[in-house]
Amino acid sequence: MRVGFGVLGPVVAWDRDADGRAIALKGPRHRAVLARLIVARRRVVPVSRLVEDLWTAPPPRAVGAVRTFVAALRRALEPDRPPRAPARLLVTEGPGYALRADADAVDAWRFEQDVAAAATLPPDGALPRLEEALGRWRGPAYAEFADEGWARGERSRLAELRLHAVERQAEARLALGRAAEAVPDLEAHLAEHPWREGAWRALALALYRTGRQGDALAVLRRARTLLVEQLGLDPGPELRRLESDILAQAPHLAPATARGGGAAQVWADAAAAYDRTVASGARTRLESTVGLLRDLSMTGGGGLLTARRQRVAAVAAAEELGDPELTARVIGAYDVPAIWTRLDDPEQAATIVAAAERTLAALAAGLEAPDDRLPGVEPPDHGEPSGQETDQESADHEVPGHEAPHHREPDHTDHETTGHRTPDPGTSEPEVTGHEAPGRGATAYEAPGRVAPGHADTGHGAPRRGASGHGVGGREVTGRWVSGREAVGRGSSAPGGDGRGAPGHSTFGRGTAGDAVTRHDAIRARLLATVAVESRGGHSGRGRQAARQAEEIARRLDDPALLAFALNGVFMQSFDRAGLAPRRDATGAELIALSARHGLVAFEVLGHLIRLQARSALADFASADRHAAAAERLGERHERPLVRVFTEWYRALRLAATGRADEAEAAYRDAATRLDGAGMPGLERGLLPLALLCLRVERGRPAPTDPELDWGPYAPWARPLVLLARDRRAEAAAALRTVPEPPRDLLLEALWCLTGRAAIALGDRETMARARTALAPAAAELAGAGSGLLTLGPVSRHLDDLGG
Repeated sequence: MRVGFGVLGPVVAWDRDADGRAIALKGPRHRAVLARLIVARRRVVPVSRLVEDLWTAPPPRAVGAVRTFVAALRRALEPDRPPRAPARLLVTEGPGYALRADADAVDAWRFEQDVAAAATLPPDGALPRLEEALGRWRGPAYAEFADEGWARGERSRLAELRLHAVERQAEARLALGRAAEAVPDLEAHLAEHPWREGAWRALALALYRTGRQGDALAVLRRARTLLVEQLGLDPGPELRRLESDILAQAPHLAPATARGGGAAQVWADAAAAYDRTVASGARTRLESTVGLLRDLSMTGGGGLLTARRQRVAAVAAAEELGDPELTARVIGAYDVPAIWTRLDDPEQAATIVAAAERTLAALAAGLEAPDDRLPGVEPPDHGEPSGQETDQESADHEVPGHEAPHHREPDHTDHETTGHRTPDPGTSEPEVTGHEAPGRGATAYEAPGRVAPGHADTGHGAPRRGASGHGVGGREVTGRWVSGREAVGRGSSAPGGDGRGAPGHSTFGRGTAGDAVTRHDAIRARLLATVAVESRGGHSGRGRQAARQAEEIARRLDDPALLAFALNGVFMQSFDRAGLAPRRDATGAELIALSARHGLVAFEVLGHLIRLQARSALADFASADRHAAAAERLGERHERPLVRVFTEWYRALRLAATGRADEAEAAYRDAATRLDGAGMPGLERGLLPLALLCLRVERGRPAPTDPELDWGPYAPWARPLVLLARDRRAEAAAALRTVPEPPRDLLLEALWCLTGRAAIALGDRETMARARTALAPAAAELAGAGSGLLTLGPVSRHLDDLGG
């Protein structure tokens, strides 16, 4: 006979082979002995302990009585056992007894197994397991022994597990769109256990999803009242957040199955499993958070703003832990490509740069590595420049053996990659097709890029040992490797070495000394690339130096993801003078080829947008059209809404550049609506008025004078022209004298042209000469078109008017 035992209620036993026929267990002492042995979970309980547990004041013959109880239980549980045959189920061992029940023979044990299994299943699998598990309960565990000390701990443990199962069952029902089924059980559950905040949250959400928004809010208010009045505690953040979301009817409160089907469910299950498995204070959560923030930045305005804000918080949290390596990974893992050169939040960027510099110094001190900061280099200046820079500031800080990219124009010979020919920057180029590599997409403004798994260790897009290749700006990179710093190969754990740049895979400090140096270099390069990207638009030479160092390390390590990030920094630091569209075109071409080979979709989009800008500057709109289309295809495929912000503005520029001013004005106004809520204030503020001003200047018309216009950061360059349009020449002349040198960004040429037009109108020959000198290197370009957003026509025409 196979015997089953029940303790989830009064203690019982039954014959599992006879349709659950009950087995008579005689009196309460017999059941107490059986229950005490079940609590022991197959372990031996000494007779002396049984005596202590069964009687407060044991009688003289207590030991004999226990033996009598055991004998009676054996006869009931094993009625067919021959005389004098050893017991199989309730056995004598050493000083006492043990119940050798099967693992599935006790209802409490099966209940635990079902709950544990449900935790690993998706809702549609978890729900039946939980319903079966909860169905095993017939009342309080070990019901008739509630006052016994030996049963108290086990009863409490099982009761807590049951509460968890009830709430998990409700969550599964909610996830499966069965909110109405969850309501009655949750209400009964909370009637007995009113301090369970998770249950209050689940009940409110279930009511909301059944269309009872008022009842949902009433439940949350009842929960608050109970917690405050009975315990003196305010509701936790989840309850407070839910109340706000219900009041706002937040879209994410809709059932997951309605919002995204299977994909949404996979996300919910994975997130829940991570939350259960990884301790709340674990350092790996910081690194996982940065990966999530990279993805969040691609989702549009709200996500982008949140990602930037939380990124700063993540870096601060990492620094608090005092682990420079962890901080380096947290900073460097946010390899979010950026296409716009004006910072959205200069203060945040300065905070990130300062943290990166501190971490570089700490890493250098810890490993006796060279400090990457130049002596005397000040932190990047993110504010508007106040005037001409000094010769020392304008000079590039050389790295020994590393030629600065802008010292000579790009040499595009032998830059060809299979399927990706890099064109001569001065000519049109055929469209490269069939290179939309698998991977994750880009936002066009800021989007994370990672190498697809399995692609990181082949054809890294950097020159092989003994070969030579051409980097950005025509700098030849020879195959120089330093012993102990071999290229990151298969299975590398350095950031980017696994093709993803995932920070959580670093094994810094393990392996050979050479491996440690390689990993250190990869981490250092990510910090340097971060400094370069976040120092955009400034006048300090630090950003350019950091970009060159990051690029050199990435090429030496033969790490494609790292090189792509470094090239983003190179691009951001390629505005130290006008006329550098050819150099940026080469950077974009390399990014496209590199990213297509290695599945770096985000950086592939970045490459297309860089080339869109560069080809526009060179008046090659046929090629720019193709790059706009390629970026849009990738953006649509990978759900990156911010891509079209840039391509729509480009199409307005296209109309302006081809003389269709009225259509361009309408297109600019339409494109401006895409900036609302896009999360890019550095792009949004003042851009539409500036574009319309450029249209008017191009047609020889006066500047707009509407006092309500928000010129944003472009006010200093617009003000002299606006004052001239109001016929206030003296004020215009005074304003022109205070106009600063334009920031080193994508609108450098456009702002110099506006300064030049005001100087011509006012006869300010000194300013005309300055504008002519600054614009001369861009004589072959369209003014402002390198932004991909607006234009003032050929620079050559402005030079002629300036006396050039």
